[in-house]
Amino acid sequence: MDPDRALSVRSGPWSPAEIQAFLDDASIPIRLATAGSYPMVQSLWFLREDEALWCATQATAVVARRLSADDRCGFEVAADAPPYRGVRGTGRVTLDAAEAHRVLPLLIAKYLGPEPTALSARLLAGLDNEVAIRIDHLCVSTWDYTARMTAP
Repeated sequence: MDPDRALSVRSGPWSPAEIQAFLDDASIPIRLATAGSYPMVQSLWFLREDEALWCATQATAVVARRLSADDRCGFEVAADAPPYRGVRGTGRVTLDAAEAHRVLPLLIAKYLGPEPTALSARLLAGLDNEVAIRIDHLCVSTWDYTARMTAP
C-alpha cells in the first residue's frame, strides 16, 4: 500500500475496515461528481482494490473528458432504500486505457454475474475504446442510520 494514496477517514461511525467491507459488498453504482462548466454527477459501476476505487467508461465519454481536464472528483456509494447508510468523499483520478482490459471484465462479473449475457458481450466488444478510472487519495465520511431506522 502506498501511504500517499491511503484512505483517510474524515468523519463517521465506520472504521477503515468497515468502509472497505461496505464498498466490497455494495452492488449499487457509485455516483461520481466531476467539474466542468457546470457540475455533473454520473452513476458508474465500481469495485474496490486496495486503497482505490475503479470504474470504466468509454474513452470519449463526457466523464472521461472532464476527468482528463481536472482529476478531482466527489463520490457517493449509498442505497436509496432504508436503512440509509453509505460512504461519500473526494478523490483524485488517474485514467488508464491499458487497465480497462483488466477492470471491465471484473466490473461485468460483479454487476452482471459470471455467465455471458448479451449486455456483457456488447460491453466487451467495445473494450478497445474503454478507459479505466482509478480513484485514490480517498478522503471519506460515512453515515449509518440503521439503529435509528430499525423498528423496536
